[in-house]
Amino acid sequence: MDEFAEDPPVEARVGDLLRDRGETVAVAETATGGLVGALLTSAPGASDYLDRVVVPYDYDALRTTLAVARETLDEHGAVSEPVTRDLARAARDTADATWGIATAGVAGPGGGTEEKPVGTCFVGVAYAAPWESGDSTATVSRYEFDGDRAAVRERLARRALADLERAARERSE
Repeated sequence: MDEFAEDPPVEARVGDLLRDRGETVAVAETATGGLVGALLTSAPGASDYLDRVVVPYDYDALRTTLAVARETLDEHGAVSEPVTRDLARAARDTADATWGIATAGVAGPGGGTEEKPVGTCFVGVAYAAPWESGDSTATVSRYEFDGDRAAVRERLARRALADLERAARERSE
């Protein structure tokens, strides 16, 4: 059974949660190429909470669109915890949104290494707390997904929304 085959789907739950709380989200997608944004905009009224979706795919786009440092890319590569954290923070901050989420991964069929085999993915979630509170956060989780390119991308997009939902619910507890 698909772990995301729920009713209502994760994109609807996230949208309702953000709308009810008056919060916004901005997305930076690499491996998912716009799938997170497509899921979010599949629900009517997404403009109530979705600020923007940015899809920087290569190193130059990561640097020029969301100011990921050249040194970070050189040291860790685009599919890494540090870059994904930077992307989530940049999505949040450039949009002045409550939440930023980011995806990065090796969707395949090529591109994998021993350290980062095909299916290795990262999700970053960044929260903007009130200024000077010291409570802003950014977390990154690493996942390993099986399947072909389409399956990896789909699972990563839905996992990103599930991670956002979890973080938002934890924030309200």
